Amino acid sequence: MRAGTSFANEFHPIKMRGHRVRPSLHAGFMKHGILWMLALALAPCLRAQPATLRGFVTASATGEALEGVNVALLDARGDIYGSATTGDGLYVIAGLPAGRVVLQVSHIGYAAYRDTLLFEPGQVRTLDVALAAVSAELQELVVEAGRQARATNLAAGLQTVRPQDIERVPGPDVSGDLAAYLTLLPGVVLVGDQGGQFYIRGGEPTQNLALLDGILIYQPFHILSYYSAFPSEVLRSADLYAGGFGARYGGRISGVIDAWSRAGSNRDFGGSLSASAFVLGTQIEGPLGPRGGYSFLASGRQSVLESGSALLPGRDVPLNFSDVFLKLQGKTHRHGMLSITALHTYDRGRIGEDTGRGTPEMIRWTNDAVGARYLFLPGSLPVLAEFLFSGSYYENAYGPPGNPLRTSSTARINMETHVTHYSPYADVKWGLFARTLALQSELGGLFQQLTQDREYLTEAGIYAAPEFRLSQRTTLIPGLRIHNFPSKRHVYVEPRLRATWGRGPHQVNAAVGLYHQEITGISDRRDAANTFTAWTAVPEGDVPEAFHALLGYQRSFRQRMDFAVEAYYKRLSDLFVSEWTARPRFTTRLQRANGRVYGVDLRVETDTRHLYGYLNYGLSWVSYEAFQESFLLWFGREWYRHRAAHDRRHQVNFLVGTRIRGVDLNLRWQFGSGRPYNRAYGFDGFLLMDGSADLFNDPGEQRVIYESPFNGVLPAYHRLDLSLERTFDFASGDVTAQLSVINAYDRANIFYLDIFTLQRADQLPLIPSLGLRASLN
Repeated sequence: MRAGTSFANEFHPIKMRGHRVRPSLHAGFMKHGILWMLALALAPCLRAQPATLRGFVTASATGEALEGVNVALLDARGDIYGSATTGDGLYVIAGLPAGRVVLQVSHIGYAAYRDTLLFEPGQVRTLDVALAAVSAELQELVVEAGRQARATNLAAGLQTVRPQDIERVPGPDVSGDLAAYLTLLPGVVLVGDQGGQFYIRGGEPTQNLALLDGILIYQPFHILSYYSAFPSEVLRSADLYAGGFGARYGGRISGVIDAWSRAGSNRDFGGSLSASAFVLGTQIEGPLGPRGGYSFLASGRQSVLESGSALLPGRDVPLNFSDVFLKLQGKTHRHGMLSITALHTYDRGRIGEDTGRGTPEMIRWTNDAVGARYLFLPGSLPVLAEFLFSGSYYENAYGPPGNPLRTSSTARINMETHVTHYSPYADVKWGLFARTLALQSELGGLFQQLTQDREYLTEAGIYAAPEFRLSQRTTLIPGLRIHNFPSKRHVYVEPRLRATWGRGPHQVNAAVGLYHQEITGISDRRDAANTFTAWTAVPEGDVPEAFHALLGYQRSFRQRMDFAVEAYYKRLSDLFVSEWTARPRFTTRLQRANGRVYGVDLRVETDTRHLYGYLNYGLSWVSYEAFQESFLLWFGREWYRHRAAHDRRHQVNFLVGTRIRGVDLNLRWQFGSGRPYNRAYGFDGFLLMDGSADLFNDPGEQRVIYESPFNGVLPAYHRLDLSLERTFDFASGDVTAQLSVINAYDRANIFYLDIFTLQRADQLPLIPSLGLRASLN
C-alpha cells in the first residue's frame, strides 16, 4: 500500500534546541530555514505531475462533517491510495496516477459509497460525498483510519478527547464537560474543586494556551472546576498537548488545549434541555436559510449550586457561573467553508470557606471571544488555505462587589494564515501570524514595580512544519517557528521536532522543542483562595523560555488491552514570579526564577463489549530556583530552591464503566499526594519607623514569620465519584436520567490552610445530584 495523506490526528511536532537572534538576522533565518524545508518536501512533486482528489464528507441526514472516514482509491495496477477525513470532514489524496481508479468511502455506521473516476495528468478534482446512516455496523474496508482516540493513545504529549470519552467520566451533571476528563489524566493537576486552576505537567495555568475554534480563551475553566467553557454537547474534539506541541502553536511555554466545536445540523432543527443540582442548560441547532446551506449551533448554561447550597448542611457554596456559545457555519461555494464562533463566560464567587478572618472577598472574571475561520481549496492546486481572525477579552476583579480592590484586563486581536501543500511523500504546513495585545491593571496604588497601568504589545512571525511519511505508521515532522516580540526587541527561532515509529503492536513517540512567552500572569500562589491574576508583560530582557523533551511507548494486546508509558522533561528559564515577602499579599514585584520538571505517566486501558476500565499513575517532580536579594538575609544566599505549590508527586486515577440492563454505571476514584504549602513559625507586629510613628496608639501591621517557602506538605487527596444513567428513546427524541454522587464516602479533602488563623478550608463534601436531559431529534 502506498502512503497516503492521513488526517486522523493533527501532526505532532518534535522539538530541538532553538536560539535567540537579533532582528537583523530575521530575514536570513526566514530565507534559509523555512524555504529549505519547503523545497525539500516539494521536490518530489516538481519532477512529476500527479493528480489529486479532495473534498468534504458529511452525514446526509444532518450535513455534519464526519471525521475519520476512510477514503480509498484503487488504480489499474492494484495500488491503493488512502486518506482519512479531518474534523472538518476534509480529505485530500495527492500523488494519483493518470487513468481510471475505483473510489470507496466507508465509515462505521454508514453505507459505503463507491464510484469510478478518470484522472488526467496533474488534474485536481473536488468530490464531496454524503454518507447515509445504516443501523448495522459496516465492516472497515481497504484503508484503516487508525484506532479511535483512546486514553492510552498518548502520542508524545498529545491526547485527543472526544465527546464519547467525556461521557464515561462520572460528574455532577447529566451533560459531560471537558474539565471532568482532563482531571483524569495524570499530568494534569487540579489544586481544588474551586478556582478553575489547571496545571499541566508542571506549568502554571497562565503558561497554557487554550483555544476554541482557533480563538484564544484566557480562562477556559469555570470557578467550579468541574466545568469548562467546552461542554461536550457542542464539542467535536479537543487535543491536549501536555508538552512538545508543534510549530503551529506559540506564545506559551507549557501546554496547549486546542478544542473544536461541531457544526449544527443544516437539515433539521433539534435541541435539548438539561437540569441538575449544579447546572441548568439548553442547546439548539438547525439550518439557516435553505436546507443544506448554513447552520447554527447555540448553547447556554447557568449554575444553580449557589441557590441550592441550602441542601448542604452547614455549607455555603457561593459560586456562580454561566456561559453562552454560538456558532454559524456553511459552505460559501464548492471550494470554501466559513464558520463564525462566539463565546461569553461569567464567573463570580468566594473561593473557600470562612476561616476566621471574616467573609472572604469576591473574585469575578469574564471571557468574551469571537472569531471567523475560512477554509479555502484553490481550484487547480493541491493546497488547503485556512484564514483565522479573532478577538479575545478577559477581565478579572477582586474585592467587594461594585468596588473591587483591584482589577486586571487583557485584550487580543489575532490574525493567522495556515497553508498545507499536499504531495505523495510529505505534506508541508506553514503559516503566518500577527497579533496585538492590550494589558491594563488597576491595583489601588498598593503595589510597586508596575512601570505603567496600560501596555500595548505586538507579536508576529512565521512557521513551517513538513510532515514526512516514511511508512504507513512512521512519520517525521521537523518544525521551525520564528517568533518576533518587537516590544522586547528580540526574535526567537524555535526548532521543534516530532516523530512516530510503529510496527505491529508497538509504537514509539518522541518530541523535543523550544518555546517562549512574552506575557505572564502574576498571582499569589501562597494562598489557594486567591485566584486573582494580573496579566503583564515581562520586564526588559529575555522572555521566559522552556525546553521540552518527551519519549513514549505504546503496546496493544490481543485481549483488547492497551498499555502506554511516557517520560517527560521541561526546563523553564527566565521565569518571573512574585516577590517573596513576610506579608502574604498579592504583589507585582517580580523576581527571576528557573524551573525543572521531571515525570513519567503510565496508563493501562481495556475496552470490551461489556466493560471499560482505565488506570493511570503519574509520578512527577516540580522545583523552582528563585533569585531575590532578601534571600541573603533569610537563607544566607541570594537564591533558594523549593517545590512549586502545584507539585503533586503521586497521582492515581481509576475509571470503570459497564452497562447492566440498559443502565450505564460509571465509577471513578482519584488519589493525589499532598501538595506543598507555606508553614509558619508564628506571628508578630510590624510598625514602620518613618519619623512620625505613634508607638502608643498605632497597632502596626500583622506579619507572618515563615520557615522557608513551601516547606510543609498538606494531607493526601482522594475521592470517589459514582453515576447511574439510563436513556429512554422515543420517536421524536430521547430522555436521559442520571443519578450521581460526588465524593461518595465524604472525604474531608483539604483545599488550603489559612496562614493567619491556621484554620483549614475543605473542598466540597458528599453531594448527590439527580439530572435530566430531554433531547429533540
